[in-house]
Amino acid sequence: MRKAFAVFGFFLLAATAAPAEQPSEPVKVGPFTFAVPGGWKKVTPSSPMRKAQLEIGEGSAKAEVTFFQFGGGQGGTASDNVARWFGQFPGSEDKRKTETIQAGSVKITFASTEGTFSSGMPGGPTTPMTGYALCGAILESADGDVYIKMTGPEAVVKASTEAFKKMISEAAKNAAPRA
Repeated sequence: MRKAFAVFGFFLLAATAAPAEQPSEPVKVGPFTFAVPGGWKKVTPSSPMRKAQLEIGEGSAKAEVTFFQFGGGQGGTASDNVARWFGQFPGSEDKRKTETIQAGSVKITFASTEGTFSSGMPGGPTTPMTGYALCGAILESADGDVYIKMTGPEAVVKASTEAFKKMISEAAKNAAPRA
């Protein structure tokens, strides 16, 4: 009887253990499909302007990744958007970096900085958040550029930057070329 109970107890424990984390469904924005890195969660976008939104981390050590696309010829140039993103980190001039690469047929502009993030809607009130960082990417597309921005605590953003860049580059390389 003890043996039967021990076996039953094992199966009960196995059945109630936390399930293995399932990979998130990919994020599709315009002609790009982004494979969500392990440990990142898809969440409901907090604004109707956002095409998709991801979270990385837990509690106060949480970064967000937001995806935007406004249509062909809309949303401003890559340099306009990078300047706007950097403007959300006043006083970070010595930490600002940009890099432009070609992945397949897609031009990608990466931007990063760190410091105090002025969180809030453009033109509205902002909340200063110290110790934050940004890693952003702009994928140029005839269907309308796609803007992806990761912001959050510096440690989370820096630890996630390699996975972010890989997600972006792979989506660009795998995008179907325009006819």
